[in-house]
Amino acid sequence: VYLCYGMHHLLNVVTGSKDVPQAVLIRAIKPLHGIDIMRKRRKDREPLSAGPGTVSQALGISTCHNGLSLQENMIWIDDHGISFNKILASPRIGVDYAGADALLPYRFIAAISNHRFP
Repeated sequence: VYLCYGMHHLLNVVTGSKDVPQAVLIRAIKPLHGIDIMRKRRKDREPLSAGPGTVSQALGISTCHNGLSLQENMIWIDDHGISFNKILASPRIGVDYAGADALLPYRFIAAISNHRFP
């Protein structure tokens, strides 16, 4: 978890080995539970959880959660048997400063094909 522009807490899931800078920025979620508390945290502002800063705010995540393992019980990712029939790739947003690298297809969007939520 890191602070962006001095105001937005952003959640990265580290995907590489220790000291290897590889991570996925969580940009949006589709909440199934806890929506009322997320609305309170977001002060009823929309979108509820679309955008990396709003995701962290809705989930109550801040830099105090930095470095926590997703294998513990504070923050975790559940496997609800969701399968993806397609993963779309597009250029990232808001990184014009990266020059030609801004056009690389490093933004991924999962198209969910099957929901089996408890």
